[in-house]
Amino acid sequence: MDYTIEICLEENDGFSSFLNQKIKEYNNEQSFHHNEVRKKGQVQHINIVVKNDNDQWIGGITAEVYWNWLEINKFWFSNEFRGKGLGSLLLDKTEEIAKYKGATKSLLTTFEFQARSFYEARGYKVVGEVQDYPPGSSYYTMVKVLI
Repeated sequence: MDYTIEICLEENDGFSSFLNQKIKEYNNEQSFHHNEVRKKGQVQHINIVVKNDNDQWIGGITAEVYWNWLEINKFWFSNEFRGKGLGSLLLDKTEEIAKYKGATKSLLTTFEFQARSFYEARGYKVVGEVQDYPPGSSYYTMVKVLI
């Protein structure tokens, strides 16, 4: 079998999409759970957008619900809107929607310098840690049981 190896040191959205699709196909073949949730269109998206008075995005949250889990993917606010309770409000609303959609647990990842203490104050527990990633810090996987 012939092949060529090409090294590309730039971002390549087309190739990244190709790999994502091939990994999805492989997971569907190997895992009943992956195949079923995708085949039946059971991945339920949650996107909550927050805008300022000028109708500009200043933050929000993206998440998915599947396998009775809420997976929080992205969660961010502009600096001037932090510390005003918006984060708690959005997280509570996201968890409420997820529970309505059947989620019983929540999963997220965060860096030590991001929001570990914010999540812990809201009931999340560290279940995994990668130390020294980035150097001098840690990367956490956190889980919460949604009651």
